[in-house]
Amino acid sequence: MHVYTTGQWVLLFFFYCLCGWVWESCYVSLCQRHWVNRGFLHGPLLPIYGSGAIIILLATIPVAEDLRLVWLFGMLAATALEYVTGDVMERIFKVRYWDYSNQKFNLNGHICLTSSIAWGFFSILLVRFVHPPIARLLARVPALCVDPLAILLTAAFTVDAVRSVQAALDLRDLLARAAEENEDLRRLAKRAEVYAAFAKDDLRRFREKTELEALELRQKVEEELEVRRQARAERVESSLRRLTAAKLEALSTISNALETCRDHLEDLPDSTPENLAERRADLEEAIRRVRAREAALQNRSAAPYHRSLRLLRAHPSASAKDFGEVLETLKKLGKD
Repeated sequence: MHVYTTGQWVLLFFFYCLCGWVWESCYVSLCQRHWVNRGFLHGPLLPIYGSGAIIILLATIPVAEDLRLVWLFGMLAATALEYVTGDVMERIFKVRYWDYSNQKFNLNGHICLTSSIAWGFFSILLVRFVHPPIARLLARVPALCVDPLAILLTAAFTVDAVRSVQAALDLRDLLARAAEENEDLRRLAKRAEVYAAFAKDDLRRFREKTELEALELRQKVEEELEVRRQARAERVESSLRRLTAAKLEALSTISNALETCRDHLEDLPDSTPENLAERRADLEEAIRRVRAREAALQNRSAAPYHRSLRLLRAHPSASAKDFGEVLETLKKLGKD
């Protein structure tokens, strides 16, 4: 196999990134029955395929004439790349963009036996059938054009990568913040519920009013017909408004209950001045937290949601070990 210049390797990388994007987008679109712009980047490139093709070509240069060794070396190299890439991305972004956990003989969900075997056969296909005509085509590119073209593509790729990494970080932060919000809302609701019980309020009615999922479901049904008539961007905005309104309504209910309990602390039986002061301070702190949550929700921008939803549409099978509930909620927001 010919040993290429750095510029030629870069051009090969981008070519196979494009091929991988075409393959993945078509395959996933067929499975999902609608167009999916597959990939981590905004542009039509899938770096895992470009990197995989390059590492397979490099690994099989010494054994290119022996198909058995091409299969073995290519499988090992590509599998190692897939595992490292998946593990690093999950550690950084807290989201698993591909997951083999449901496959037999998988390792931490990042790789599995069937995928590795497929990489081996892909290595044979690449080395023996796909790459030779591409190599001949590359040899016809004038030497003076190779490096400038490689630099231009690398610059565009870098800009795209920076934007995409920022979107992935937005998704990570959004998931963490939403999970914290939901947990905090449940804690505040539980605290208000306890005080409401002290005040002999209707506990069953309070639980129904502060049940976030019930509020979301009711509002979703009310707006579903209207949402279906809107464009995708408008649907997302509407869904975000609906979700925000549900949380704000729940927070308002909690706040009202807490304030009512605070105003009637003196009516509680068997209360000492010390107990009353402690409970009043606890209620004031809870009310302050509710107000802070309300202000944060009202001032929240939709931009991080749009960037995050683009990633989730490109990776419909994405999962998040620590934020599964919130991730599923986001996926519903981004559905067609």
